[in-house]
Amino acid sequence: MLLLRGIVSDVGLLVLFSVQLKMKLLAVTLAALSAIAFASPVLLENRAAKPHGVDVSHFQPNVNFKTLKSNGLSFVFIKATEGTTVISDTFSKQYTGATNAGLIRGAYHFAHPGSSTGAAQANFFLKHGGITLPGVLDIEYNPNGAECYGLTHAEMVSWVKSFSTTYHKATTRYPIIYTTTDWWKTCTGNSAAFGSTNPLWIARYVSAVGTLPAGWSFTTFWQYADSGPNPGDQDLFNGDMAGLKRMAKGS
Repeated sequence: MLLLRGIVSDVGLLVLFSVQLKMKLLAVTLAALSAIAFASPVLLENRAAKPHGVDVSHFQPNVNFKTLKSNGLSFVFIKATEGTTVISDTFSKQYTGATNAGLIRGAYHFAHPGSSTGAAQANFFLKHGGITLPGVLDIEYNPNGAECYGLTHAEMVSWVKSFSTTYHKATTRYPIIYTTTDWWKTCTGNSAAFGSTNPLWIARYVSAVGTLPAGWSFTTFWQYADSGPNPGDQDLFNGDMAGLKRMAKGS
């Protein structure tokens, strides 16, 4: 009997140890999944249910915006300006076409931080870009030189702040920032200074938005492809149509 009790006792301890081990493994797994969810925000809802749109420029000079509307698109961003000298020669026609087709529209400015101040480029954009959705600061890889335009991390953050505050003073709205996580980390040092004020438009051509720049817990727009069934880059609004309309009205 003493031997049997010992065997039963040992079996009980093994069962208890097994249960405790399983509980610890479950806790570790849940913690890991939680960490992944917060470190790499993704669009969790059904993409098909979200408003889709495109962004276009002079590279798409003959867009039929009524066709875009009939294809189910809801919004379009149109290039207006670049630096302090370039006004897109197709902006006016494209903006009018998008308006007449009933699309929610907005304008974007391609930044050249190495050529003039953020305030100067914001004022140039304000003078020549239409306003419905908040204007967009398109800040990304330099097409003609040094990736970060010769600016240090601190200088780049200061430049973006200059553009953003100038635009905000004129419109009471902060501009959307279009960028990639890679460029933002490389050229601003992954600054978290804009996450609480400026909506984010992230460019990433894969199946999920992935890790976002510091300061942002979600992206408002996602450029998920540079080509597709409609002209221009393919975009998604991270919300519903009612939310997109509220954003366009500034509410």
